[in-house]
Amino acid sequence: MNQTAVRTVTVEREFAHAPEKLWRALTQPELIAEWLMKNDFLPASGHQFTLQGDWGSVACRVLEVEPQKTLSYTWDAMGLESTVTWTLTPTAAGTHLRMEQEGFRPDQEQAYQGAKYGWQKFFGSLDTVLARAG
Repeated sequence: MNQTAVRTVTVEREFAHAPEKLWRALTQPELIAEWLMKNDFLPASGHQFTLQGDWGSVACRVLEVEPQKTLSYTWDAMGLESTVTWTLTPTAAGTHLRMEQEGFRPDQEQAYQGAKYGWQKFFGSLDTVLARAG
């Protein structure tokens, strides 16, 4: 496979919340369920978990956990084998959150466009959860 043809969806946003608060929303199953999907996530390298949506499920495996800094896991669904990486960077106003989903092949245009749309929606839901979460 030609590695240069693989595409990545990147979404970045500044949140007016501390990294600790974002980390909880990214790693606590009940909070993940509120903004992303139902899940059996644990923030432990090697842990296999499933994200369950109305449309189906995503098989995942935790690759990297660096509390309040980096979280990475595989994202395998409907023929797409990708990696999602979250990077949290403290800022004066709160936290800069960057999400990269890497691994879209040229023949996966629909999945690529769906991810571009979906992650924007998920980030909006994450903002809502953070606004009311303690």
